[in-house]
Amino acid sequence: MTNNRTWIPYLLILPSVAFLALLFVVPLVQTIWLAFSDNGLPSLANMRTMAGDLNFLPSVRNTFLLTIAVVPVQVVIALVMGTLVAKVGAGRETILWIWTIPLGISDLAAGMVWLSILQNTGYLNSLLFSLGLIERQTSWLTYQTPIALFIGIAVAEIWRGTAIVMVIIVAGLNQVPKEFKEAAEIFGAGPWTRFFRITLPLIRPALQSALILRTVLAFEVFAVVYALGGRNFPVLVGEAYTWQNQNQNYGVAGAYAVLIMVISLAATVVYLKAIKVDPERLP
Repeated sequence: MTNNRTWIPYLLILPSVAFLALLFVVPLVQTIWLAFSDNGLPSLANMRTMAGDLNFLPSVRNTFLLTIAVVPVQVVIALVMGTLVAKVGAGRETILWIWTIPLGISDLAAGMVWLSILQNTGYLNSLLFSLGLIERQTSWLTYQTPIALFIGIAVAEIWRGTAIVMVIIVAGLNQVPKEFKEAAEIFGAGPWTRFFRITLPLIRPALQSALILRTVLAFEVFAVVYALGGRNFPVLVGEAYTWQNQNQNYGVAGAYAVLIMVISLAATVVYLKAIKVDPERLP
């Protein structure tokens, strides 16, 4: 007679479930309640205050523009870097270690690094002045130079966040069977044909994961923007921070948090629908 121990798997996952409930589900429910309540009663007052905020539309616009500008560039760079790494023999681990250094730097520290480069007395102005390309210090990070400020933030985000996309892409490339590429070479397929017809379809799961993760993180961008632009470049998380810490209005801050969550979930659904993964066709 065998013992019925079907409860053991549930017992093993119980700590993880309790951890998620305590540190994720409970704060999530509390945030949603803050966003949709006023004086302890259900209300849309916080949502109306958020929508009427002077920086609401600029923060939505800036967040989406930054995401649209940064994420595709990061994916392309990560694909190039991953493909190059796949062709390297000796020293591959060293190259990967160097390229993933930005992952070990906090968002705020990365913002401060780029601030030292782009501020009035920064390294960029010093270099341009020494080369005779500018006659005096140029301001790149002010409200009077919105395009330069946007480009500076985008470049900083690309530098900081590309590594995590590359790591996922490299993991996907390592799962592509060499036999497929060798067969394509035998039949005369060129490098671009092999990449678009073989490599890209087979790394679709990794590409889907990378896009979802990086897009969600892009919607949550804050520290780099705060370090470089401050209030000159409002973003959604920055407005949530302002309402919570400066205005001491946790309800409106919760409304911004809920909006960011909804946008992130919507983007995830779009990627899941647009980049469909068939488990039966995976190597």
